[in-house]
Amino acid sequence: MSTIIGLTGSLATGKSTVAGIFAALGAKVIDADAIAHELMHPKGACFQSVVKLFGQDILSRGYIDRKKIAEIVFQDIKKLDQLVRIIHPEVRKEILKAIQSFKKGGKKKVVVVDVPLLFESKLHHYVDLSVVVKATQAQQVERAVDRLNITKAQARHRIKAQMPLREKIRLADIIIDNRGNITQIKKQVKRIWQELMQMQEKIK
Repeated sequence: MSTIIGLTGSLATGKSTVAGIFAALGAKVIDADAIAHELMHPKGACFQSVVKLFGQDILSRGYIDRKKIAEIVFQDIKKLDQLVRIIHPEVRKEILKAIQSFKKGGKKKVVVVDVPLLFESKLHHYVDLSVVVKATQAQQVERAVDRLNITKAQARHRIKAQMPLREKIRLADIIIDNRGNITQIKKQVKRIWQELMQMQEKIK
């Protein structure tokens, strides 16, 4: 039977980096952001509802511009809540479908569900282990500015709009500390991977 890991963090803590390391080790990754992106495609289930909420100005060449939406919702919590209510039930549905498929598959796999709203959406009840990636807020801001091309103020707004990282850490089964360098984070993920392999060996 597959082992399902719920992976989360906060803005720019390094969640995607950790997911990539797990994938390189052999895990199957279910990416909630990728699912949300598909849902907002012109043929996706959420496209019309999102355009109705934000208006035609969020479109670029007929496609939803996610950067434009981000600029709106992280300045307006009400709009963020409305967007989450549109998209997340559909994302949750697709993730649960994928989890059930892997659990019924019968093969021993490690499946990493990379999802920002793991605890908020109660998806942690459907995974075997919850993993939170942590960093300092100063590092989050610095990385977000560098990688997302946003200002420090915008980064802080986005962090404030999310569930506090300390609360996610309190709820997690495993904490990955990403305050160091890539070598250190790889070492932590490999250690978790080895433990998962040992666990699966014991399962008949």
